[in-house]
Amino acid sequence: MSVSTAEIKLLREQTGAGILDCRKALEENGGDMEKAIAFLREKGLADAEKRSGRETGNGRLELYDHGDGRVGVMVEVNCETDFVARTDEFRTFTHEIALQIAAASPKWITDAQVPEDIIAGEKEIARRRALDEGKPEKVIDRIVDGRLEKFLDERCLMRQAYIRDEDKSVEELVKEMIANTGENISIRRFKRWEVGEEKEV
Repeated sequence: MSVSTAEIKLLREQTGAGILDCRKALEENGGDMEKAIAFLREKGLADAEKRSGRETGNGRLELYDHGDGRVGVMVEVNCETDFVARTDEFRTFTHEIALQIAAASPKWITDAQVPEDIIAGEKEIARRRALDEGKPEKVIDRIVDGRLEKFLDERCLMRQAYIRDEDKSVEELVKEMIANTGENISIRRFKRWEVGEEKEV
C-alpha cells in the first residue's frame, strides 16, 4: 500500500527513525500507526543487540548529588562518537543513570561482576532462611535460586527496575538509547557515596 508523506512525517516525529524506515514500517503494517511504532521499536532493539560489541571510546562523566548533598554519584557512560556524547539526549540519559544509582544503590553494573564468594554467601543465607522457615527439602534449591535472582535484581544496575518505569529494566533503557542513537552505549563504572556510610576497607 502507499503511505502519505504526512503519515511518514508523523511517525518520524514520534519515533526519531529515518524516513525510509518509517515508510517501510507503515507499508508493512497497513498504515497502522501503533503497529508501525511497535515494528520500529522491535527493529531498533534488534539492531541494538548487533551494536553491543562495538568500541565505545567517547562519552561523559555525570556528577549528581541528591538530598541536599547527602548522596553523591559519579558515573561514566560511554558511546562511540564525540558527536553523540555532546547531544542533549545523551546528557539526559547519563543524568537518568546517575539518578538511578543515587536512588536504587546498586553495587555492581552486571551480575558477571558479582564476586563468587558473595554469590556463595547469599545462597547460604537463603538456604538457612528457607530451612528456618520449615520449607520442604525438595523445594529448597528452587527457593535459593529465586532469592539469589531477587538479590541480583536489586544490587546489579543493569538488572534493576528503572525508577521512572518499573516495567522496564535499566538494561532495556540502555538498549533503547542504543536504538535511538545508532551507537553502542555502555555504562563503564560508577561510584556512589552517602554521608555517614561505613568506609570501604
